[in-house]
Amino acid sequence: MDYQVVIIGAGPAGLFAAMHLAQQGVSPVLLLEQGPDLSDRHRDQPGGILCGWGGAGAYSDGKLILSPEVGGFLGDLLPLDELNTLIQEVDYTYQTLGASPDLYGGDQDAIELLKARARHAGLIFIPTRLRHIGTENCRSLLQNIRDQLQGRVEIRTLCRAQHILRESSAAWRIGLDTGETIRAEYVVAAPGRSGSVWIREEARRLGIPSVPSPVDIGVRVEVPAEILAPLCEALYEVKLIYYSRTFDDKVRTFCMNPNGEVVLENYNGLVTVNGHSYSLQKTENSNFAILVSSFFTEPFDDPISYGQYIARLANLLGRGVIVQRLGDLQAGRRTTPVRLERCLTRPTLKAAVPGDLSFALPYRHLTDILEMIEAIDTLAPGINSRHTLLYGVEVKFYSQRLKLTPDLETPLRNLFVIGDGAGITRGLIQASVSGVMAAGAIAKRQHKSEVHEEQFTD
Repeated sequence: MDYQVVIIGAGPAGLFAAMHLAQQGVSPVLLLEQGPDLSDRHRDQPGGILCGWGGAGAYSDGKLILSPEVGGFLGDLLPLDELNTLIQEVDYTYQTLGASPDLYGGDQDAIELLKARARHAGLIFIPTRLRHIGTENCRSLLQNIRDQLQGRVEIRTLCRAQHILRESSAAWRIGLDTGETIRAEYVVAAPGRSGSVWIREEARRLGIPSVPSPVDIGVRVEVPAEILAPLCEALYEVKLIYYSRTFDDKVRTFCMNPNGEVVLENYNGLVTVNGHSYSLQKTENSNFAILVSSFFTEPFDDPISYGQYIARLANLLGRGVIVQRLGDLQAGRRTTPVRLERCLTRPTLKAAVPGDLSFALPYRHLTDILEMIEAIDTLAPGINSRHTLLYGVEVKFYSQRLKLTPDLETPLRNLFVIGDGAGITRGLIQASVSGVMAAGAIAKRQHKSEVHEEQFTD
């Protein structure tokens, strides 16, 4: 074998797998990343937001969600106590790498009060505990990981894995875009969201069963920071779920950024919107996403293509991201530059083009979003204001959820799929935990094999 383990993808899942394998003494290990190395990575590069050292998390605001109910589905594979232990282990590692020790979400009185108020508004409140790294601090944390792996794991950036091929019942070949083929006993695929289409096609070719995941489509909401302050001061991020009156669709809040900014996100040429918040730098606004989950079964079962179609339509109409005053949307008119100038909420995303989101988002999604805004207004009065800004579209693409063992191994021996690419995680913590899970299983199997060989030799 050329390598004991090949890891495909240097996002949080792949990086934590590499660190854990190095700590366990498994070698040689190769880490492949199709994007640039950290020192050469810039967010304005094509695909620069999602690809490169650190994955999509490199330019996130670095929320570490420590509650097992949020950020993925690992709780479906592990007992809750085991998952909590792994979350604590990964959380400790993040703190040693530079994450803040400050913890949000521990005020039980505030949580109980918000739960009661949410129920009266027809909302479900999901309590969470989290740490906030801050967008400006993610890069230094990722550099610390890079330094830890230097000399212990072979790293190749700007190197794309094209195919995963079976060598034997328990060995693999990986075809690279350079034309080279490398052999390994174990493969850990951690392609992230940018590799969702690739891993779906590889899984189909290899015959790995999967089930479709939803696509989340919605808007980024921006308001003056004081409107969300009562919710964010104690909890930092409030996660709410609503089932719409009209369609009974699941609608949820996502990625709340107190005193943050709205930013562009380039997904393989499609421009979508997201939000960031810094640990020190503050704006006058706060933002969060409202997302509608859409499932498809038959005859259409390609949620990723559907989400791409909606994003492409918005890009066509707005030549990028559209911004609209809520009052204009409710009145059935587009937002013009003159109307935007009169808006009391000053947009943090200057590149957004004033327009009409009703030309891009389906009626069903708009109805769900407007109902959700009305419900949230009972918790944070002022959200349902004509001066609230809506940016669109925001789309979250998730891989099809693959059939995996509790160790995140596919039905094909020695092939593991982890992180967002496996459709089982949706956040930094659970993605990192998935890397530790796969690496732990490999290290245990490898050490057992070495003991067996020693006993055979003796």
